[in-house]
Amino acid sequence: MFKLIDLPYSLEALEPVISARTMEFHYGKHHKAYVDNLNNLIKGTEYENLTLEDIIRTSIGTFFHNAGQVLNHNYYFQQFAPANSIKRKEPQGPLAQQIIKQWGSFEAFKEEFVKEGLAVFGSGWVWLDASNDGFLQINQEAGANNPIARGLKPILTFDVWEHAYYLDYQNRRADQLKALWEIVNWEKVEKRY
Repeated sequence: MFKLIDLPYSLEALEPVISARTMEFHYGKHHKAYVDNLNNLIKGTEYENLTLEDIIRTSIGTFFHNAGQVLNHNYYFQQFAPANSIKRKEPQGPLAQQIIKQWGSFEAFKEEFVKEGLAVFGSGWVWLDASNDGFLQINQEAGANNPIARGLKPILTFDVWEHAYYLDYQNRRADQLKALWEIVNWEKVEKRY
């Protein structure tokens, strides 16, 4: 059985980028619903004792959608920290080197990431993921899709489902995507690479 992850910060800690009210709905209701739905679905099935990643790799339909959303939200919520606790606003080490190698600068990477997030039609995710050889890609994923389903390593994700930002930004997806950079915990994200 899967559990709703514990947040490494309080519900109001990401304000003003993400309000406590949005966290109450997004984490406390949407994310919790995916966890609860997945647990109810897998009881007595071949998925009951699998890891989240293995369910994503081997399932389709409702199993896949709920497992994917649990994983996507786990990555999303765990990559943030309160803005005043973040030591640096950019990655360092191998991840930073690869970003600069591929995009020329961190600023150019951020611009491309936001552009791809804005171009997601409807609801979904924008991901930075890596292949086994460390090559980075920015990918749009519809619905519950994610890099693991395609054999890639998830590094960073921004949620572009409206429930992730509508209370704070209404229809201003671009404002939300640009603001999220302020709360990315690069020390955590770098470990994923």
